[in-house]
Amino acid sequence: MTELKVKTPRKITDDPYGAATLIKRLVAEQARAYWRRYLTAFALMAIAAGTTAGSAWLLGKVINAAYVARDFHSIVILSVVTMVLFLVKGAATYGHSVILSQISNAILANNQRRLFAKLMSESVGFFSERHSSEFLARLTAGAASVTEVLNLLITALGRDFLTLIGLVVVMVTQDPWMSLFGLVVAPPAILVLRKLIRRVRNLAHTQFTNNTDILETMQESLQGIRTVKAFTLEDIMRARIDANIAAVEQNANKIARVSNRSSPLMEMLGGMAVAGSLIYGGYGVVVEGATPGQFFSFITAFLLAYEPAKRLARLNIDLNSRLIGAAKLLEIIDSPASEPDDSAKPALRLTASRVELRDVSFAYRPDEPVLRHMSFVTEPGKVTALVGPSGGGKSTVLALLLRLYEAPTGRILIDDQDIAQVSRRSLRQQIAYVGQDVYLFRGTIRENIAFGRANASEDEVIAAAKAACAHDFIMSFPNGYDTPVGEHGTQLSGGQRQRVAIARALLKDSPLILLDEATASLDSESERQVQEAIDHLCRNRTTIAIAHRLHTIMHSDAILVVEGGSIVEAGRHDDLLRRNGRYASFFRLQQRETGLGPLAPVAATA
Repeated sequence: MTELKVKTPRKITDDPYGAATLIKRLVAEQARAYWRRYLTAFALMAIAAGTTAGSAWLLGKVINAAYVARDFHSIVILSVVTMVLFLVKGAATYGHSVILSQISNAILANNQRRLFAKLMSESVGFFSERHSSEFLARLTAGAASVTEVLNLLITALGRDFLTLIGLVVVMVTQDPWMSLFGLVVAPPAILVLRKLIRRVRNLAHTQFTNNTDILETMQESLQGIRTVKAFTLEDIMRARIDANIAAVEQNANKIARVSNRSSPLMEMLGGMAVAGSLIYGGYGVVVEGATPGQFFSFITAFLLAYEPAKRLARLNIDLNSRLIGAAKLLEIIDSPASEPDDSAKPALRLTASRVELRDVSFAYRPDEPVLRHMSFVTEPGKVTALVGPSGGGKSTVLALLLRLYEAPTGRILIDDQDIAQVSRRSLRQQIAYVGQDVYLFRGTIRENIAFGRANASEDEVIAAAKAACAHDFIMSFPNGYDTPVGEHGTQLSGGQRQRVAIARALLKDSPLILLDEATASLDSESERQVQEAIDHLCRNRTTIAIAHRLHTIMHSDAILVVEGGSIVEAGRHDDLLRRNGRYASFFRLQQRETGLGPLAPVAATA
């Protein structure tokens, strides 16, 4: 006999980002730390709910005092009590609103810090597969959604539920039978709302993605504004963002239609309940001689209960629409760090700063190797240049030395220490990197140079700038070292940015220098100035330089020709020319193309 497999029913908590699991997690992880303040806010909400119910109950007493007993003294007393109740309600409402806002601000700030800290623990490969606008959306909308979910929960439980309970008590004490009319709203409303929840959740997910597309187009257009202007792409980028905005608008309209479909039904059912209560209550007063105060108190409580009841009925819809943002935030925070903390590993200890690659292979994508069993040694205090055609793997070597990526096979040694066995922080603290595309951070020139060493003095910053041939152009600005560099350093020329980057590397004073085509995009005059700065930077330091312009590395201590992920030639400039191989071919081709004589080369240690 074949066994029948019994399919285990799926629980609502099986989905780690399902509504039930997310709510439970947010309460346990985010709200628990503020339970005392939440309890205070809850108590204030209970007071506000009590005053609301009390005012409805007192109204009946006032009506009876005016129209039945005709007791003016009682009317005055009850009116004063009513005024006090409203004052207490206002103070309690103010108190719980401020407390909830303070908690929300604290949770929002904490989640933004958590997300940023998590992003800082990711590798370069993690970011190469995503657009930065996605993280901006998760940082803003995602973190805000967490506070909105928690606020919805506490206000639904503390404000709406307690208010509804208090008003129902008033209604039942005034007329239990008439209270039954209010129950006709519940069953049909629940059935309709359950069908809307899944639809709203799907639309909210689409809305998050569409909003990210807007951020992406906006960011790319502004950061690439020079290219946009140069290629007259304004109309194309405008059409692209118009399409993104139109998608958001269309989806927002769908959300509005779906989430508000319950309103007509709720209003119709509420109207039926109110009409039935009025007929029943009016019959009791006119025909059976019931007191009017009882009738008015019931109707007031019923009308006041309608809004909190409607909010509670919509709670599931509102929660699901906001839980999407919370899920997007937690997806990043929960994911395993692609660059996990390795501070427990021993620190890199340098003596001579000798770098060696042993049989290193690497690929960014499966079956597309970039490095193939590469091996070489850079001697301490010497300049080693990597040259060759684009795509040969030169920049990958520097990325592996910085452990921006991990080499799956082979070993990279510095002073006979495998860099995979030491902490990344200690490794990177020993290396100064200057690339072709210099990144300057928002702030002043002084701040960007000081990033090389946080505790550097003013004199040390200026000394580094002078060594990098940057002091003169910095002092030509009205604000000198306090000159803002603009976004990505756009207030400075390419040569100026490179010299600020070299000053930053000089200030770091690292024994290992990595240069990735640091002069490739500069004009001849800027190149001469940057080469002079590089001469100061590389002196008596182990340097690995990638060069596109071969005349800049002619005097290097060793030149390695990298092609197809392997080293096909190695030697000094003159030796390689005499061999008449790949290097000689590259060099003579560049000489014919440029017609330039030799410029100041990268310094080589004698």
